[in-house]
Amino acid sequence: MMNIKAVQEIIAARASSDGDGVKLLRVFGGAGDPARFDPFLMMDEFGSYDASDYIGGFPPHPHRGFETITYMLEGHMEHQDHMGNVGDLRNGDVQWMTAGAGIIHSEMPKQMEGRMRGFQVWLNLPSHSKMQPPAYRDIASATIPVVELSGVRATLIAGHADLDGQALDGLVSRPDTAPVYLDLEFSKSQAVHTLKVAEGHTVMVYVYEGTVALGEDATQVKRGQVARLDRDGNTVTITPKDADTRLIVLTGKPLQEPIVQYGPFVMNTRQEIEQALADYQRGELAQSF
Repeated sequence: MMNIKAVQEIIAARASSDGDGVKLLRVFGGAGDPARFDPFLMMDEFGSYDASDYIGGFPPHPHRGFETITYMLEGHMEHQDHMGNVGDLRNGDVQWMTAGAGIIHSEMPKQMEGRMRGFQVWLNLPSHSKMQPPAYRDIASATIPVVELSGVRATLIAGHADLDGQALDGLVSRPDTAPVYLDLEFSKSQAVHTLKVAEGHTVMVYVYEGTVALGEDATQVKRGQVARLDRDGNTVTITPKDADTRLIVLTGKPLQEPIVQYGPFVMNTRQEIEQALADYQRGELAQSF
């Protein structure tokens, strides 16, 4: 039975900067009530043709307690971490990094000109997994499943869903948060598409090209806006208002645990944050597993 989700709020991405002066759009997160995005913590879009907007990159910095998902639409960026791992992200590639108990890494552009564009999403870890050993997975674009349907092309980064009656199986799965991460590109306007997702899960739709209408009341969401949908219901209806509309769909199972964040650390209690800070200051964060 189809039970259509309603839009609960629309958030405009706001200009921000991070790392060594990298200009970006903070799509959601970083302020307000983080529980409404659970299990997601934050999403950024970065993108510019001007190298001065991104060339500083993200020099070495720590993380603990969550995962980062970097999806490169265009560009060339290198990841290095304290374990000696080196990752090379290019057009269409994804890096799925589990910070776990602690990782110190850098993300630096490997280009001096041209466009750099993509997204980074922070996905929370449950309390029992926050102190697991860190790990990461570089995913080449050629290995990411892509499904072509009438009027829509779906890139399936993670999770399981159903689009217009077609089962979608993403490349990555996570048992605790069951994330779905889709990049949908529409070639026709006005056609209604149905995306079936798990009941009770958080759903966000970020439009980064064009305009869409969502739900039975056809709530319009424009470029640079993210819609957070009701957790009730199992179906998202999407009507692109423009050809060449593109959007990111994120869905996930809420952890329903306390969220305490201090910069690059996300734990369940203030005491755990203080421990992370102490570990980092003593040079022990990356050896605490």
